[in-house]
Amino acid sequence: MDINLALNMYEMMVKIRAFEEEVMRSSEAKLFHGTTHLYIGQEAVATGVCAHLSDEDYITSTHRSHGHAIAKGLDVDKVMAEIFGKRGGSCKGKGGSMHIADSKRGHLGSNGVVAANIPIAVGAALTLKLEEKSNVVVCFFGDGAINEGAFHEAMNLAAIWSLPIIFVCENNGYGMSTKISDVTNLEQLKEVAKSYNMTSYAVDGNDLEAVYVLSDQVISEVREGSGPVFIESRTYRYAGHSRSDQQVYRSKDEVIAWKDRDPIALFEEKLQGLGVSQIDLLKIRSKVKENVDQALVFAMNSEEPSLEELKTDLYAERVD
Repeated sequence: MDINLALNMYEMMVKIRAFEEEVMRSSEAKLFHGTTHLYIGQEAVATGVCAHLSDEDYITSTHRSHGHAIAKGLDVDKVMAEIFGKRGGSCKGKGGSMHIADSKRGHLGSNGVVAANIPIAVGAALTLKLEEKSNVVVCFFGDGAINEGAFHEAMNLAAIWSLPIIFVCENNGYGMSTKISDVTNLEQLKEVAKSYNMTSYAVDGNDLEAVYVLSDQVISEVREGSGPVFIESRTYRYAGHSRSDQQVYRSKDEVIAWKDRDPIALFEEKLQGLGVSQIDLLKIRSKVKENVDQALVFAMNSEEPSLEELKTDLYAERVD
């Protein structure tokens, strides 16, 4: 792997981690309203996939959305301000933590309803095909979405229309507090794609290089017209489902075992094997901390939306 690319992806993972840790601190300090769903532990998935996407490629996301937004290139200042419900946010504070979007960056939106972003992604992919573009759509969702009707309807349409979309299932083992093995007999979730005669893969979602390499192959093939692909990325969230989750459904030993395979720590080992020093890594971490600190200041100093804002952004502008 090219060293500059590796360092850029490392910085992205560290940025997502530092951002989410700051969101957690701010939430605990009640600096903003509402709950949060943190991406800590899953950073390699968004980073490895989005490294292959341009602003003209689309993504849709879930309630656990911050990592996808940052990896897709959204400004951390705007993402933080959006979580804080401020006018400086990417959606002027109207979306909040679970509904971040930025069409200029190809982020069609996060969605708080499980699986609701999947049909939207298929619609975007249909648009790309009808317009004969070489761009792709990446649809991120959790393991809990595979038992929703919207998921199966969308998968079926994507398959029969051979759409340019990659379905990325972030299998972190739990749908809220329900273990995935309690709600499906599939030992490998990628097998669900067989019902639609769709190519599917499984990847270690904590191994950034593995995610990057597989995504490179898949996205290139989909750009060339291969049709939709399903990727099961096996990973783990360190925090609870949301801020209120007491995590009584999983053991501390399980969490520790996954933390022993932390995606950032694993990639640091690979970087050191490429000759990157601890000092170089510390410089990146310091740069990222400054970036996230500035984002917090920006969010806190950004204006609250006025009542007049309630009347705006309701309809698309008419084009005659």
